[in-house]
Amino acid sequence: MLKKIQICFCFFLALAILYEMSLLSGCFFSYMPMPKHFLTPEQVLNLGKSIIFLETTERLEPPPLVSCSVESAARIYQDRPIILFMKGLTNDTALDLNSSYAAFSLLSSMKNVFIFPLQMETIFQETPLLQWYNQVVPEQEKNWVHVSSDASRLALIWKYGGIYMDTDVISIRPIPEESFLAAQKSRFSSNGIFGFPAHHKFIWDCMENFVLKYNGNIWGNQGPLLMTRMLKTICNLTDFKDTEDHSCQNISFLNPQRFYPIPYPAWHRYYRVWDKSPNFNHSYALHLWNFMNHNRQAVVAGSNTLAEKLYKAYCPTTYEDLIQNAELRDFTLSEDAA
Repeated sequence: MLKKIQICFCFFLALAILYEMSLLSGCFFSYMPMPKHFLTPEQVLNLGKSIIFLETTERLEPPPLVSCSVESAARIYQDRPIILFMKGLTNDTALDLNSSYAAFSLLSSMKNVFIFPLQMETIFQETPLLQWYNQVVPEQEKNWVHVSSDASRLALIWKYGGIYMDTDVISIRPIPEESFLAAQKSRFSSNGIFGFPAHHKFIWDCMENFVLKYNGNIWGNQGPLLMTRMLKTICNLTDFKDTEDHSCQNISFLNPQRFYPIPYPAWHRYYRVWDKSPNFNHSYALHLWNFMNHNRQAVVAGSNTLAEKLYKAYCPTTYEDLIQNAELRDFTLSEDAA
């Protein structure tokens, strides 16, 4: 019996080694010797090329915009792992391709998408954020969902490198930069999308300042305001001209057109019908400003809004399964009830 166990262990170890080799050789998704559910977050993250998304609420059903964000990234970055960390998940949560959560099943079926529990205490180990996390009282923090997300994204990018994206960002073409921040406007950085290699000094300094200047009551203090004040310590920020990018200390500060061609005061324009849709030729991804969407405007099949066109173009599976089919199911149920 012991010999059989040893043989099985050696077999799975060999598969794991083959898997790591396939990752390093760049053929990660063309040949996967192990099913995805056998993989740990560390095995995937250690590649340093991940696209990372976070869900810091307890919900287990990603809404269509989250699904679209993840799907669009999976399509644009087909050779990179796309990871969605969900706080509501635990290691014992039994969700798979047959889950009753439609978006979860949809995303799980994509070969380069991985969904893992968000375990903050583990993420913050060996970072300046651990002491803060052990002392803070989430129930007393009015912006905890956002503050905890701000902290988690810093720790993950520090440890493993890659790109972080908010779950309301639709990818439309690859980002050619490795170390970058996204300007929301001239002289002001967002933290809704950024990328760095592992153990980059700028991210470590951001984590230290996160703790030193912590004030969870000020909206954005731990996020875009943090990124902006840290960037200002090393760079002389100036206004952007046309679509040029800025660079300082080997960090690219990308033009607002790259991710924010529609600024937040005009966020509702994504949910309007345009006479002529913009081509977004200067953008890598589009931030749809979901935080501003207090009335929860949504994509409706056949509405011909800009957002609907983006869904059709960049997350067609989400559009078909969660928008068109969902509306058809709702209509059928209402007819049956009548």
